[in-house]
Amino acid sequence: MTFADEVKSAVTTRAALLVIGVLALQLLFIASYVGALHRPDPTDVPLGVVAPKQTSGQLVSRLDGLPGGPLDPRAVSSEAEARRQIENRDIDGALIVSPTGSTDTALVASGGGTVLANTLTKILKEAEGSQHRTVRTVDVAPASSGDFNGLSSFYLVVGWCVGGYLCASILAISAGAKPANRQRAVIRTAAMALYSIAGGIGGAIIIGPVLGALPGSFWGLAGLGALIVFATGMITLALEALTGIIGIGLAVLLIVIAGNPSAGGAFPLPMLPDFWRAIGPALPPGAGTWTARSIAYFKGNAVTGPLLVLSAWAVVGTALTLLLSLRGRDTDGQRGKRRAAAPGEAEASPGSGSSPA
Repeated sequence: MTFADEVKSAVTTRAALLVIGVLALQLLFIASYVGALHRPDPTDVPLGVVAPKQTSGQLVSRLDGLPGGPLDPRAVSSEAEARRQIENRDIDGALIVSPTGSTDTALVASGGGTVLANTLTKILKEAEGSQHRTVRTVDVAPASSGDFNGLSSFYLVVGWCVGGYLCASILAISAGAKPANRQRAVIRTAAMALYSIAGGIGGAIIIGPVLGALPGSFWGLAGLGALIVFATGMITLALEALTGIIGIGLAVLLIVIAGNPSAGGAFPLPMLPDFWRAIGPALPPGAGTWTARSIAYFKGNAVTGPLLVLSAWAVVGTALTLLLSLRGRDTDGQRGKRRAAAPGEAEASPGSGSSPA
């Protein structure tokens, strides 16, 4: 046998296609992460402006016209209102102009992302410095001392997502990537639900009582974790039921390659390029990271939308998994009928060739 024959025997067409698919995922991983994170430029950061009426409009226009468009300023009636909007996550910061002195105040929230808070402070100091004014910074929702750069929420959510699609992959490939019947699909869904509860509680224990990385409601984070794990796991099961083992790669594409760099973790959404900023809130890592930060630092505000996103992934994944299992049941039924008919046909064959005694 020649070397070429050995290669043809050892490397099947299916294996070659899978290797090509892995290469494509690798290149997409590099393109997505580097494309999203190589140059974090703030764009249209929501900013409140509290200033005397006679100068408010002019100041808003000046900040709106900064080179590169880093800010999206809007007039706010008072400092108290600005603080309320920051806590509600309607804006990422505010500039409070002193009506009597030359020192203004920048309100930021490092709990929503330390990099964004620092960048916003720098922009405001430069903008006000050109007007011969100084700026002092007040952190309205500071990141905890155990949450360096405000990244703990993101890494927590990444861990939950990884657990979700790995558990789903194991459940599927342990007995074939496509569920053979409805009962098996129901069992996998129930197992995924139990795993999700354990994963959510376990993650909340580690991030809170054990490491002290995040404040906020323990049960709020645990419930969020269970939802993230279940949503990620069920959409992975659905993709595997639809496409077989290729579904694992599709889950990696969706959650890891597209979802993680667009989640607003390393750099909050206003610092990401337009494409990643657009898709991030619609994917589990982005919705989860936003919600985790809201629970930890913003009194659980502004979580309805992200929780609906996560719930939608969970519902769609569960529905597809169960519906596709009916297809598997029909296929198995047809195979069973063929197997049942085969013995009868075998018995009939000899009789048809015999003659009466």
